[in-house]
This record gives sequence, structure tokens and C-alpha cells, in this order.
Amino acid sequence: MTADAESSQRAGAEVRAFHARLPGYAPTPLTDLPALAAELGVARVLVKDESSRLGLPAFKILGASWAIARLLAERAGGSAPVGEIDLEALRALVSSDPITFVTATDGNHGRAVARMAALVGAGAEVFVPDVTDQVTVDLIAGEGAPVTRVAGEYDLAVRRAAERAAAIGAALVQDTGWDGYTRVPGWIVAGYSTLLAEIDDVVVPDLIVVPVGVGSLAQAVVDHYHGSPTRVLSVEPDSADCLRRSLIAGQPVVVKTGFTAMAGLNCGTVSELAWPHLRDGISAAVAVSEAEASAAMRDLAALGVSSGPSGAATLGGVRQLKLDALGLDHVATIVLLSTEAARA
Repeated sequence: MTADAESSQRAGAEVRAFHARLPGYAPTPLTDLPALAAELGVARVLVKDESSRLGLPAFKILGASWAIARLLAERAGGSAPVGEIDLEALRALVSSDPITFVTATDGNHGRAVARMAALVGAGAEVFVPDVTDQVTVDLIAGEGAPVTRVAGEYDLAVRRAAERAAAIGAALVQDTGWDGYTRVPGWIVAGYSTLLAEIDDVVVPDLIVVPVGVGSLAQAVVDHYHGSPTRVLSVEPDSADCLRRSLIAGQPVVVKTGFTAMAGLNCGTVSELAWPHLRDGISAAVAVSEAEASAAMRDLAALGVSSGPSGAATLGGVRQLKLDALGLDHVATIVLLSTEAARA
């Protein structure tokens, strides 16, 4: 094992140790679906089911909780490994030095930041693009965070959140990076390593399929499997396929977005932090239609997996793939990341 691999393994163990101290932690299911394996002509298809993660219906709390813990520990000047810190210690840090966290979101990330802020006794403010549905807004507000609608796309909501954080001296907890803002999104990426370590406990896939918004989860995936034979397929809405178009162009491309039921993937710009990792680590990229995502969601539900449009998009995407184009055949094992529960 290389020095970089050993360092990454230690860091991942620290992240997982921290998550294990959070109330309600348990590995999420990795569900074997033989019917999909038969359809796709492979040996196994497994779905990593993130429909219930630490009390929320999506994986995002993994990144938000780790980033907030790192922010609080750094702010306090502590030297103890963050993996050894629990909620009680984090609450004590906030009690002695109050703080507000600000973020922009299409839904699940903002709710996760608001939930973690409430758990540690901090304030939170969340900005959303104007296409965000009222149910999502109400769920975020239900965590105790005021929600501000922005008259524009997700990228504008991110800018407004950054401006607000700077204006009130709050901490920005954003899952996309840009020039001068990379540490926090890097911590969010690191937080997602727990999900991948849980997969390692069960299987090493030949192909892993990841939905892409700004690209932070995809960055975690390509970094985790770097140097291994595992291929990575990225999936985006056909109305917000900024990564796919960027890969074709060989440089970041900004996409004007509109409405998609795959709200968590409705992002027009790839994170600057994630881009070089994705450029070098994605094996193939596809875009799915609303109809393809909807059909995948219904099919997963029929097989007992609760998946929203953003999570089910991975099934819609892999259905487009010619396996031999990636050197896969009938003995392959595929893991689909289903990143959210079905919505009401």
C-alpha cells in the first residue's frame, strides 16, 4: 500500500469513527437485486440504499456532519482527532462560542446542515433556488432554519449564501468548491467516505454508478476507487448535465438549468474542487430523461427499494450503458448509489 493510500485509509477510519458516535448510526443497506442483474446481463446488481441515513432520507448528513465537526474543532483550536469528538463535545464548543451555519441547497444538503446545526445548538440559514418545491422548503424549515428563496438558479443561490455568510460573520457550509473556497467542500467529500467504506465491507464492485449534481459525491467515489479496477459511471439529468458536457469539452462547461424532478442533481456548474478528480477518474458519463428516472424509481419501488428521482437516476443511467464498452461482462458486479428516499 502506498503512503497516500495509507493516509487516506486512516482519514477514512477517523471519519467513520465520528459518524459511529452520532445517535442512530448504522450502515445503510446494500440490497442485492437479482432481477436487475438478469435484466442487465451481469452477475450481481446491488443498490446502496440511502433512504434512511442518521434519521434523514438522504446521504447528505454524512458530509454536513463531518464538515461542521471539523469547523467547530478548528475554531476551538483543538488538537484531538475529530473522530474522537462526540455531540456533547460539539455542543459545548457552540455553547461557549455561538455560531451560525449558512448554505445553499436543492434540498437534502440544506436539510442536513440545518439538522446538524440543531443537534449542536447552532443557528442555520438556508438559501434555495426559486424552482424548489414548497414541501422541500417546509422540511428544511422544520429543522429550525429560516429558508430564503432566490430568484434564480442553484448557482445564484450559492452566491447569495456566500454573501450572507460573509455579511453576518457566519460559517459557509457549501458542498461545491471554487477558487478560495475548498477546505469545507473537501471536508464534505471526506464525510462521504463512510458510505464507501460500508460498501467495502460487503463487495468490491466492477462498476459503481453515482448520481452527479455539483460532483462532491462523485469526487469521493473516484478518489476512493483510484488505482483499483472499479469503473465509475456518472449520471445526470439531461437538463443539467454539466459534468457530461464538461468531460466532452475537456474543460468545465456551465449549463443553464430549469426544472427537473431530479432536484438534487439540478446543478449547472461542476465544483472546481471536484472537476480535476472527475476529469481523470470518471470512466463514462450519461444523462437521463425525466421519463427514464421516473421508470427507474417505479421499478426500484417494485423491488422494495425506496428511491427518489435523484437516486433512481443511477438505474436509468446504467440501463443506457453498453457493458462491453467498459470491459464488463456477464460476471460483473454493479453497485448503484441510490442517494435519497422516495418523496411524499
